[in-house]
Amino acid sequence: MVGVNNSSSANMVALILLLLCCGMGGAVAAAKNPKVIIVGAGMSGISAGKTLSDAGIKNILILEATNRIGGRINKTTFAGLSVELGANWVEGVGGKETNPIWTMANKLKLKTYRSDYDNLTSNTYKHVGGLFEQSVAETTYDLLEEVYSFSENVSKSLIAQKHDDISVLTAQRLTNHVPATPLEMAFDYYNHDYEFAEPPRVTSLQNTQPLPTFENFGEDVYFVADSRGYETVVHYVAEQYLTTDKAGKITDPRLLLNKPVVEIRYFQSGVIVKTEDGSVYRADYVIVSASIGVLQTNLIRFKPDLPKWKILAMYQFDMAVYTKIFVKFPSKFWPSGNGSEFFIYANEKRGYYTIWQHMEREYPGSNVLLVTVTDDESRRIEQQPDSDTKAEVMAVLRDMFGKCIPEATDILVPRWWSDRFYKGTFSNWPIGVSRYEFNQIRAPVGRVYFTGEHTSEHYNGYVHGAYLAGIDSANMLLDCIQKHKCTYHHTSPKGRGD
Repeated sequence: MVGVNNSSSANMVALILLLLCCGMGGAVAAAKNPKVIIVGAGMSGISAGKTLSDAGIKNILILEATNRIGGRINKTTFAGLSVELGANWVEGVGGKETNPIWTMANKLKLKTYRSDYDNLTSNTYKHVGGLFEQSVAETTYDLLEEVYSFSENVSKSLIAQKHDDISVLTAQRLTNHVPATPLEMAFDYYNHDYEFAEPPRVTSLQNTQPLPTFENFGEDVYFVADSRGYETVVHYVAEQYLTTDKAGKITDPRLLLNKPVVEIRYFQSGVIVKTEDGSVYRADYVIVSASIGVLQTNLIRFKPDLPKWKILAMYQFDMAVYTKIFVKFPSKFWPSGNGSEFFIYANEKRGYYTIWQHMEREYPGSNVLLVTVTDDESRRIEQQPDSDTKAEVMAVLRDMFGKCIPEATDILVPRWWSDRFYKGTFSNWPIGVSRYEFNQIRAPVGRVYFTGEHTSEHYNGYVHGAYLAGIDSANMLLDCIQKHKCTYHHTSPKGRGD
């Protein structure tokens, strides 16, 4: 168990003296001392702030490393269009429960488009030689659907019998059919990597099949293509407790931008937070919403060091990389109309520019294609010039559509893995991380609390996971502040508190 002691006036005096003498450098912020500092203004940090504010804890301070709120929900302009560098879909719509992000998107009247993947077997291309015959693609696709269904049943059985977890690949091996041909690998990539951004050999079976997002919220996914950006949902949450000007710009002094946090000192009586510019802030508590990828680096130093159980748990979780590459052409050369939005390229190299999407509904007449890569391919592409990526993309498209297609005029390659403030796009639950260890990832350490999509028990990796995690982490802290329940219990595999 992890607990904190209530502060006393003596402890607070000691903390102030320590702040003045600890040698951290910089000046103490002139603003009134906050009760809680929130590190990061992505969806989870903003959600946590709203939950605290709604409960009467309004004396908060949000320190954001970049010049904007939204985190990994981030729009940019490409070829005159507003496109999403990061999160792009509302995933999980049409089920027995309502996805809270879908509710917000509808309230805000965001332009969204249902993604229809039903006709993939008619739009699957060979490495060289054009389309596969639909009957061949359907046979392969149906076989892999059987493998997927078998794996899901294995997962349910393991959970029911409380057996250890296995990887998705191990479950596939139990069927004596591991995807091996280019066509099989392409559909396997679509079923797994396209969702989790990592391959079956590392992905947990029990925590991804069945997937709670689709089980609870529904199987439909909607692509956001709105000039205001997907980040509008983050602003919607923020504006419910942070003041704005007449233009809607957040002007609340409790939000400070361009404030990368580099050090967090924590004591029995409070916390001290230092930013890269040398500023020093103190509070009773801190909520850290940095990504699991950032927590696995030394960007934020904790003093004293986080306990070994915490570090080990965090280092075992994966920060995946999911890269959406936008490509602009002077004219359209791909099929369009119903049943043609998504198409697949079956290269001999697994995951090599496999999943394609045209933007005819989302951006009519734009002549833009979107191709998705993940994991090692994402890291490789981030380290090469965009001109090399563009040449690779053109070679793949010529394999699919012939040598006479027009040359791309522009390309946009996001670099989430290279960005020190993110180190990837979203978390993936790997084999070997139990519920016990996951609870350790969520667990506070003294007065330091943690949030982010990676702390969402059922929805890690998703926008709704980030939103709900912010609420959960804030409620955990509120239990401590308001109810003096400052001990977090998590059960070990042997059933003991730790």
